[in-house]
Amino acid sequence: MLRELADAARWFDSQPDVRVVVISGAGRAFSAGADLKETRTVEGSWSDYREAARAGSWMIDAIDSMKAVTIASVHGYAVGGAVLLMAACDLRIAAENAIFSIPEVALGIPLTWGGIPLLMREIGPAMTKELVITCRQFTPQEAKAMGFVNRVVSQDELEHQTAKLAEEIAAMPAVPVAITKEHVNAVSRAMTGNTSYADGDVLLSALASPEAAAARKAYMEQRLKPKECK
Repeated sequence: MLRELADAARWFDSQPDVRVVVISGAGRAFSAGADLKETRTVEGSWSDYREAARAGSWMIDAIDSMKAVTIASVHGYAVGGAVLLMAACDLRIAAENAIFSIPEVALGIPLTWGGIPLLMREIGPAMTKELVITCRQFTPQEAKAMGFVNRVVSQDELEHQTAKLAEEIAAMPAVPVAITKEHVNAVSRAMTGNTSYADGDVLLSALASPEAAAARKAYMEQRLKPKECK
């Protein structure tokens, strides 16, 4: 799926008439993140493992560098890499029922996919450290207050408000819009840098740690434990 998202971004870049692209999720969530119960592993050489580990970074880079203005339209859960997918988009609209979290550290792994510089440019160093290290959930209202979300709307209005914003942007003169996007992104990269080139190797190293494996097991056991009735 990560490769398909990157391919889709490149396909849109080949369509000169496309000015705005909306990224949304089907069903109950924008994206609930990786399936922690998934047991399949990559078969092959070290290079195959490394390529698989870097797929997320390549996807984020492809979305982040798209020519069209991108809007994340978010409802339900946005977990882990889904938050980074949001951060790679230019604008974000969230439904009131959205729930955000970045649980990687609780799973015994560092946040990769270029996530640290992405979040740094959007919410600053202190909030990045807090949300990534504590792994706590945060609300759309809190996300808006920290500047991560542009607008918070009701679930019923999410699709309409997203389409309305997309239409407003598409109606603007294309050249100054493109230049503005590129200018803002250039300044952001100069401020935060980009260290995602090594994220795949960092992820592979962390996954090999016994402590990380124990953390993932404990996290899964806690998540799967039946909830007490109140």
